[in-house]
Amino acid sequence: MTSDAYSRIQLAASVLREHFDGREPRAALVLGSALGPFAEAVIDAVSVPFDEIPHVRSPTAQGHAGRFVAGTVRNLPVLVMSGRLHAYEGWSLEDVTFPIRVIAALGIETIVLTNAAGGVDLSLAAGDLMVIEDHLNLTGIHPLTGPNDERLGPRFPDMTNAYDPELREMFYVAAAKIGLTLRGGVYAGLSGPSYETPAEVRMLRAVGAHAVGMSTVHEAIVARHSGLRLAGISCITNAAAGESSSPLSHTEVMNTALRSAEAFQALLEGFCEKLAS
Repeated sequence: MTSDAYSRIQLAASVLREHFDGREPRAALVLGSALGPFAEAVIDAVSVPFDEIPHVRSPTAQGHAGRFVAGTVRNLPVLVMSGRLHAYEGWSLEDVTFPIRVIAALGIETIVLTNAAGGVDLSLAAGDLMVIEDHLNLTGIHPLTGPNDERLGPRFPDMTNAYDPELREMFYVAAAKIGLTLRGGVYAGLSGPSYETPAEVRMLRAVGAHAVGMSTVHEAIVARHSGLRLAGISCITNAAAGESSSPLSHTEVMNTALRSAEAFQALLEGFCEKLAS
């Protein structure tokens, strides 16, 4: 964390708040690859491109619009991040997690991180949705490395219940209400941008991972460091390497995520309704 990070976070939060026109989001939702259509479900929405907010970088990855959307979903005031940054794009982890810091600085208490992921567990199929129960940071880098600013969080944040059990239960209740089978599992974060080798997938399965992707873990760590209540959802978009005869591709990821958009939207809307009640 650079020495002037706190002031940059506060500036970005102040500028973003000016766009809200009195809106006061209670929860934030970060939308992963091709999951951006959920932003269209926001009522009374105001949309702000990332590049209009000081120090917030714009994503280069396909399927990440790069905009904040403030409004309501099922009577819950929300801030939706349509798109995110990834370290594989060349951004520093400070850049990658900066929007999470801004969300915390806005006074938002709850955040939901979503992603497109490969299925490591053999019982997961493309199109399934998985609530994240825990994660493995296997990227080899950590977003809290370096000097710690106590104004942002403690030196050694506890990650025992990083993914809030009460929020996870809300997702299961929301899924049951719409007749959706929701799995639970461990998400493994790798650095990318190449997909995993079959040997790496076998290793991930052996150490307890159910799904794998190239995002989320750094944001999750910073969310907990910032005191945010955290939940996570993975959209399983493909079988991992070695489990399919077809080559892995980002097009497959995008197409499957788009096909799952209806179930994904219904689940998030149900969660918002539960959180608002």
